[in-house]
Amino acid sequence: MPDIIKEIIKMLPEGKVADAAFEGANIVIYTKDKDFFLNNDGIIRNIVNEFKKRVELRPDPSICMDVEKAEKEIRKILPEESAISQIVFDPPRSMVVIESEKPGLAIGKQGALLREVREKTLWVPVIRRTPAIKSPIIENIRAVLYQHTDYRRKFLDKTGHRIYDGWMRGKKQEWVRLTFLGGARQVGRSCIFLQTQESRILMDCGINVSDDREPYPMLDVPEFHIEDLDAVIITHSHTDHAGFLPYLFRYGYRGPVYCTAPTRDVMALLQLDYVKIAKGENRELLYDVDDVKEEVKHTITLDWEEVTDITPDVRITFYNSGHILGSSQVHLHIGNGLHNLVYSGDLKFGKTILFDPCTTRFPRVETLIIESTYGGKTNIMPPIKEQDEFLLKIVKDTIARKGKVLMPVLGSGRAQEMMVLIAEAVQRGDLEEIPVYVDGMVWDIMAIHTAYPEFLNSTIRKAIFHKDQNPFLSPIFKHVTSAKERAQVIENEGACVIIATSGMLVGGPSLEYLRNLADNERNSLVFSCYLPEGSLGYRILHGEREISFNLGAKTEVVPVKMDVCKIEITDHCDRKQLMGYIYSIEPRPKKVIINHGEQSRCLDLASSIHKQHRIETIAPRVLETLRLK
Repeated sequence: MPDIIKEIIKMLPEGKVADAAFEGANIVIYTKDKDFFLNNDGIIRNIVNEFKKRVELRPDPSICMDVEKAEKEIRKILPEESAISQIVFDPPRSMVVIESEKPGLAIGKQGALLREVREKTLWVPVIRRTPAIKSPIIENIRAVLYQHTDYRRKFLDKTGHRIYDGWMRGKKQEWVRLTFLGGARQVGRSCIFLQTQESRILMDCGINVSDDREPYPMLDVPEFHIEDLDAVIITHSHTDHAGFLPYLFRYGYRGPVYCTAPTRDVMALLQLDYVKIAKGENRELLYDVDDVKEEVKHTITLDWEEVTDITPDVRITFYNSGHILGSSQVHLHIGNGLHNLVYSGDLKFGKTILFDPCTTRFPRVETLIIESTYGGKTNIMPPIKEQDEFLLKIVKDTIARKGKVLMPVLGSGRAQEMMVLIAEAVQRGDLEEIPVYVDGMVWDIMAIHTAYPEFLNSTIRKAIFHKDQNPFLSPIFKHVTSAKERAQVIENEGACVIIATSGMLVGGPSLEYLRNLADNERNSLVFSCYLPEGSLGYRILHGEREISFNLGAKTEVVPVKMDVCKIEITDHCDRKQLMGYIYSIEPRPKKVIINHGEQSRCLDLASSIHKQHRIETIAPRVLETLRLK
């Protein structure tokens, strides 16, 4: 639809349009007519029904009230009880973002207060909830976006033109191909290259943090050219799915990145931490802070079940994957009904402390790409309740002998679940009130959780809405912010729990705690995440009891005398849940592609799905290309 804006303008009264532009797949009409902006008599609704696209009417920036006057007027209109924390204006787009601790009070009954803001200031108000815990990364991301509002408007308009201005590569025949650039028959560096006659799209772009031999996606294949890349889709923020993304921007990519808002925030935080650690270890930098900022400037966030075109022949919808905050399955509608593909990302088919189970219903599915991290026949996890009780027993036993519990964790996911579990146990009186020290990125990611309660299950969401019930605000949690504070935690004689990154013991503050706590039999080490073969965590779990630490000019060897435990629980599906997901998915796919798992687990899961459901299955290798249509 190369002339969609012209066709829309034809349906509008003459003289009412000052400008028109794309915001990605959305279309924005600007008007200098105040009355038309405030009441268009349903014309915009009719246009939306006609074109089946999101069309928004905004005032031209020239008629908006002066920023200083508008802020005073907004504060006068909105009640003091709404607790406005911040008001930020986006002049090129005629929008104002209002952060409130109580959004309902700021919106007013049936949106009455927002209508009053529009009428009196001619700005388009957007209400956001103030995070219960201050999040520097969210503030920094918003600052980057606000500083580059002019650039963002041009970028979004350019993205829209790519979607609507017709086929660049010539519509000769329709076909769909997938090339696995990483994450096939392995865990880490997930990266899938989708090609159609018209489109070039990457799904995930991660790093294998536990394998120095093959750490990065194979982007040097002949068919991949960064200048031809149309879009990148990120399913979730973990480094093995998003850690390599800023590298694309370092080498010139300036197209859109699609993900949910919490995924954007958490992945930027993890990427910045990756840069910090690389600098601290004097390693060559893959990318720097400026590349992460460039990524943020080019990210388009979507809610679950929000449908959007991303190229002329590909439309995507995100669905809950149940894995971590904001994690998504991606449904791709390719061509005019040519093919429908679901890429699962990482899945959890079961309710957890924080999240609802993954979605299993889609409009259409011909091909499914599914993870197999725990896809082997023996990968059956015990009941969650049983493992939660086991964790609390470890904590109680360690407290009784006046020891410290070290929990190495991934920054996002199980870490926050363990925090809620411990906080609720203390609140019930099942656990003695002891300090829980939170080190590394866990605290910042916890703050991001409180900023996006709509991505959590209803139970935890309601708790976050009430300060006195919010488990993340429990007084037992102590934020460790410096090496000095870390040393104090280590030297303190009292019992405590320490939650620190990284979960595999491949870097971060958890290594420092391990070096100082490992030789004391009163202490406990509790693993809770996937431990790839070769990682320090894997070696300790499987019996290694002397650890060498490189301290610059010398090497220190530390004996491991602390209790070593593994909580058999995961934010992924185990084998039983994976098979349950396949059984439940509607409609039933015709082909299932297995990836993101050790080779034996991929092959085992592929075989079982085929035998049980009579579905065609394949477990591709890295660099293998499949034609889907």
